[in-house]
Amino acid sequence: MPSPQVLFPTFLLLTVALLGVVVYTGLRGKLAVHITFVVITVLSLAAAIWAALQLGELYDLESAGWITPVHLKIARVATYAYVLPAVSGVMTLRDRRHKKLHFKLAMLTLTLTVLAALTGTWMIFAATPIAAS
Repeated sequence: MPSPQVLFPTFLLLTVALLGVVVYTGLRGKLAVHITFVVITVLSLAAAIWAALQLGELYDLESAGWITPVHLKIARVATYAYVLPAVSGVMTLRDRRHKKLHFKLAMLTLTLTVLAALTGTWMIFAATPIAAS
């Protein structure tokens, strides 16, 4: 199996690319494709989180300073935020009047995801690698 140093950026970039497809298909009203890619994106995000946890074991994250708790808080909020567009998406499928709300919540979640990716990258670059024993 590839190392966390390979898996994490791979799944992170895949998740970001998939989010682009989700936004595009949502804006175009291609609902079946949109929903399919939402599911694939969430699975990719779960894989990225798993790889991030594996990667984190290779670094002294405390050595990164204040960015570590900031990243962890943003990442936690971003992960929980995925419930918002999921719920509003179901609401929108039932009643198209919720479309603007769904879009706003999806963009909020996307923004939090990008912030989590940026702060996580910053944290890893700022952290000291743990020497292999």
